[in-house]
Amino acid sequence: MSAHIPVLLDPVLAAAKISHGERIVDGTFGAGGYSRAFLEAGADVIGFDRDPTAIAGGQKLLAEFPGRLTLIEAPFDQLEEELNARGLGPVDAAVFDFGVSSMQLDQPERGFSFRFDGPLDMRMGEGRPVSDFVNQADEADIADVIYQYGEERKSRHLARAIMKAREEAPIETTAQLAAIAEKVLGTREKIHPATRMFQGLRIFINDELGQIVRALIAAEKVLKEGGRLIAVSFHSLEDRIVKRFLADVAGRSGGGSRHAPMAVPEAPTFTLAGKAVEPSADEMAANPRARSARLRAAIRTGEPARAWDHARLSGLGIPPMVFSPLQSDWA
Repeated sequence: MSAHIPVLLDPVLAAAKISHGERIVDGTFGAGGYSRAFLEAGADVIGFDRDPTAIAGGQKLLAEFPGRLTLIEAPFDQLEEELNARGLGPVDAAVFDFGVSSMQLDQPERGFSFRFDGPLDMRMGEGRPVSDFVNQADEADIADVIYQYGEERKSRHLARAIMKAREEAPIETTAQLAAIAEKVLGTREKIHPATRMFQGLRIFINDELGQIVRALIAAEKVLKEGGRLIAVSFHSLEDRIVKRFLADVAGRSGGGSRHAPMAVPEAPTFTLAGKAVEPSADEMAANPRARSARLRAAIRTGEPARAWDHARLSGLGIPPMVFSPLQSDWA
């Protein structure tokens, strides 16, 4: 198993601008790489992770920094409720490293990767495994998930092949599912033919994009004036949501819609902290998993948090499935 290397750590620390005694939310604790750096810089850290194995793995760091690290086993979109329940808000910074963690990818028993044969699971926390979905869902729903969340153009071909395969035997392992993609798509592309399908199913079963939207809205509420919001994304669906959210709250998107334009522009609740940051060539050479990463950051103003209705959310470029009954039924 490869060692965990925090992605874009130096740019994250630069954007966080940590002062001694500040309170920082690490919304994606994972292996604790960011949290350790924040603690060593003098901050108190509140680490969130819905994966119980990540919380269990953080006990050593908890003992190393007594009284300065709080670990919360909960999805990061629940940070407002969890902080309020513990009297820990408002905070000076909130940092998110979206997507699947290297620890999850490297554990065959978690079923996140087709690089290993393992049970077809993919759950980051509680919920139902992907195997349930691919063996029970309708063909059209499977195709929509692979298309909207995996951005796979041949999603309908894959869904049809899944339906045919499960008639013969349940699809229970990552190798079985990857083999279906190889048979349908071939192996001529640079990436493995199962890559986009696995991405789409993983995002769906964990409601990852819905989690991101709710986490950003929660961060707007819990950050104090001058607080820093930092988000690291790993693919276009994640980054588009972050980019458009920050454009909206910074007053760069115009607000409203063509059907209901705003009469009076809203005061920005954030100011953008520079342009998006990508990993250096040296970092990508040392850590290939960093190659698609992109960091965006903003600073909280003193304006009240915005009201996020469906019309406003639709401007974030969120796939329609995020708000669908199918998503809420399975995640």
